[in-house]
Amino acid sequence: MATFLARLVVVVVLLAGGAAGAAFWWLQQPLALARPSVELSIEPGTPPLQVAQAWVGAGVQSDPRLLYQWFRWSGQARKIRAGSYEVHEGITPRELLDKMVRGEQTLEQLRIIEGWNLRQLRAALAAAPALKQTTAGLSEAELMTAIGAPGVPAEGRFFPDTYAYSRGVSDITVLKRAYALMSKRLETAWAGRSDGLPLRSPEEALVLASIVEKETGAAADRGLVAAVFINRLKVGMPLQTDPTVIYGLGERFDGNLRKIHLQTDSPYNTYLRGGLPPTPISMPGLASLQATLHPTPSKALYFVARGDGTSQFSDDLAAHNRAVNKYQRGQ
Repeated sequence: MATFLARLVVVVVLLAGGAAGAAFWWLQQPLALARPSVELSIEPGTPPLQVAQAWVGAGVQSDPRLLYQWFRWSGQARKIRAGSYEVHEGITPRELLDKMVRGEQTLEQLRIIEGWNLRQLRAALAAAPALKQTTAGLSEAELMTAIGAPGVPAEGRFFPDTYAYSRGVSDITVLKRAYALMSKRLETAWAGRSDGLPLRSPEEALVLASIVEKETGAAADRGLVAAVFINRLKVGMPLQTDPTVIYGLGERFDGNLRKIHLQTDSPYNTYLRGGLPPTPISMPGLASLQATLHPTPSKALYFVARGDGTSQFSDDLAAHNRAVNKYQRGQ
């Protein structure tokens, strides 16, 4: 009996060792994939067993029970992070788990450009790869309510930047980030503003910065462009800026601003109405926010394009008319 038990123990040890060796070997072997690359989005709170099953369903050709047992016995099953992942031929079970534990996601990017308006932003969202579309049918008011900012005008409220996102994430998630970043940038810029500005609130600063963004042809001129509009507000002079009129025309604008447009009243016609328009007309970048709240010291009230991207600034109408004749009429 003693001899039998000893032999049995040896067999059990050998079997256990063989199983351990087989498991170690399996962990180092490339997983078979149905395609050269396999993608999977893991939602927050997905149990490890379902993660294993989802990988198999997506195209990892393995027994989901083996994957699950590896996740479980590794001690890292609870550390698997939600997100979008992509694996390629040659990945092993060990590398697959490591990727999910480290959160090495496959990310897409959306770039919001300085000077875009909301219509352009929504078009970019609609065309963004692997972004879950949930806001396409919402009005502007409904959109702002959806991101947690009810009653806030949507125009100009999203900061121009490049936003990385996981595949399958909602467009609401990206918009919330862009809205929060604009709010933070605006708050910081307003807190450090120069003294004596004719702006009563951060919202007014955002409106003017959106105009500065659209009127600036050369970065070096931005502070002077801001100074012109600040000076006009101080003396009660209409802003008289074409981009606000163009914004008011919306999709009716065909690329040619006509005299009749300047003579047609609207809340955005700053030739006929004094002060600021009711909302921003674009999404200003940080440089335009800073220029608006720290304009270049100047008495200029006018500027005209030179034709090379820069502008000529003038303190009075006579000098401005001479600049117009020189740069616009070639006289």
